[in-house]
Amino acid sequence: MTPPRQRRTAGGTSGAPRQALSRKGAVRRAQAVTTYGVGSLVAFEQESFIVSGLDGADASWSEKEAPKVHEHRLARSLGVTHFRLPPGSDERSTDGMRVRRFPLMHSCPGCEKLQTISKFNPPAGKATCQDCAKDLVPSRFVIACEKGHIDDFPYWKWLHRDNRPGGTTGGCGGTLMLHSTGRTASLRSIVISCTCGTVKEVSMEGAFGRQALWDLKIRCEGRRPWLKGAPDEKDCTAAPRTLQRGASSVWQPVLKSALSIPPWSDGSTDPLDEIWDQLRECETEREISLVLNGKFNGNPPINAARVAELLVAETQDDPDPESDEAQLPDAQYRVLLRQEYMKMTEGNPERADRREQFVCEPPKEDHRNRLGPFGLDRPMLVKRLREVRALKGLTRIVQADAVPDKQGAPLSLQPLNWLPAMEVSGEGVFLRLENSRLDAWSRRPEIRHRVARMTNRHDDALVKAAPKGAAPRRSPGTPRMVLLHTLAHVLINEWSLDAGYPAAALRERLYSDATMAGFLIYTATSDSAGSLGGLVAQGEPKTLAASLLSALRRACWCSADPLCIESGPSGTYGANLAACHACLMLPETSCEHNNILLDRALLVGTPEDPTIGFFRNLLDH
Repeated sequence: MTPPRQRRTAGGTSGAPRQALSRKGAVRRAQAVTTYGVGSLVAFEQESFIVSGLDGADASWSEKEAPKVHEHRLARSLGVTHFRLPPGSDERSTDGMRVRRFPLMHSCPGCEKLQTISKFNPPAGKATCQDCAKDLVPSRFVIACEKGHIDDFPYWKWLHRDNRPGGTTGGCGGTLMLHSTGRTASLRSIVISCTCGTVKEVSMEGAFGRQALWDLKIRCEGRRPWLKGAPDEKDCTAAPRTLQRGASSVWQPVLKSALSIPPWSDGSTDPLDEIWDQLRECETEREISLVLNGKFNGNPPINAARVAELLVAETQDDPDPESDEAQLPDAQYRVLLRQEYMKMTEGNPERADRREQFVCEPPKEDHRNRLGPFGLDRPMLVKRLREVRALKGLTRIVQADAVPDKQGAPLSLQPLNWLPAMEVSGEGVFLRLENSRLDAWSRRPEIRHRVARMTNRHDDALVKAAPKGAAPRRSPGTPRMVLLHTLAHVLINEWSLDAGYPAAALRERLYSDATMAGFLIYTATSDSAGSLGGLVAQGEPKTLAASLLSALRRACWCSADPLCIESGPSGTYGANLAACHACLMLPETSCEHNNILLDRALLVGTPEDPTIGFFRNLLDH
């Protein structure tokens, strides 16, 4: 990653950035989407930066180091034409992602001054105090609001709370000072003072209160420092909150993902991404042929008849306009998941005439004798898959799942026809529960009441977390969803112990609504742990039956019992029941729902009522 231009240097190696910008550090490409994406804070040694927006990235990201990524269904649902991998940032790369210094407020451990870095008059590209020659320390605190704005902590206003006429930001003429008393490790030991002598020193104690800044009439200035030249949104009415610079709530990505499935999974349509809008206006194959020949100089990579078929298939990506689902903010994404479910149910065998990125076949052994008692339909072995995960936006303070699709802070000042994304290739096992048995179980009043205890708390939390004026999301929790989610977790934990996969190398993908009742467990990383080749073998009926029975038996007992199985609402939002880190929790990268909406009692029952467990009959033998 590289900060904005400081100065041009002479010479340089072949791996130096093309614009002679100083290199500050490196992150993996996947981290540039999931951990250190646009608008996030990243620390390198003693310095802190914010990752710049995507304005100008088309020019600075070379095609070689930031190639295009194609996934037609996901691109269409997000309103873009393609995606791009973030550029590499190792020593061999000739460019990288831009960063800007943030926060600007720094303190000197020598002279104890607290001011913007420019007032220390440091050498170009350095963060040292000109007087003390000591490394400056970036402010530990920033402020942010639920609309995604972020700014330096207003130390002057915090200190001069009773003496700042007109709300000025530093009109006393003094210099702020920061020191730690060292008496405790709390905020009370961090003391701010001013050389003006008109105010008494104050500590940082109380700065993290939800209304602490608002009560002092400190308002959000609408700053977006990751977007170069972005005007301040002065009309922001959200209350600013104090945050630790390294807190996870400072930046949370809004991610969307999709699997490559037929007819888009053979790569033949990738060159057409830039002209789909033109092709959709064509009414005949002749018109399609004219567009193709014009784009590819008479040598198109795909014929007009095939494009006509794809245009018909594309319309199936749209929700039925007459249905209630069409009114939901994520209707397009729901259809995308339903298509994946159908393709994995149908299967897609390997083809000799073209390279498929999606190969899904049933096991050769009949599944009914071994898996029928579990209430499982035929499993599918996904021998090859490709997933694209795109960074759509970002949130601060509020969880990304609480923000409507059209809300959240932007990645660029000007609209772009692409988004940053990463792709993962791997394998997986797709499992489905029998709908008839699942429906009969989920209609039981005691089951519905137990799940409602979780979903009601989740709904309440989503309402409170939703930005003002925005319609809050609803909890996705239903009896079948919680059951499928919990079963996926116990199976991932079982395979991580039995098959040699680290839990972080596996990931779940849930398919749950009135017409779907399944989940996919697949390799979720692009390193060696994601390509061991043994995950598909776990889906063979004999092996799968043994794994399921072992996983369910493990779920009967937790080292935190009886507290765990008898616990009330717990976890984030209070949206879990019998679930803890000793039995069900997974690494964040493995779970679609941030380890909420889990309850192992729905699998195995409780001591008071064993019958609520969907699989309890199997465990009684």
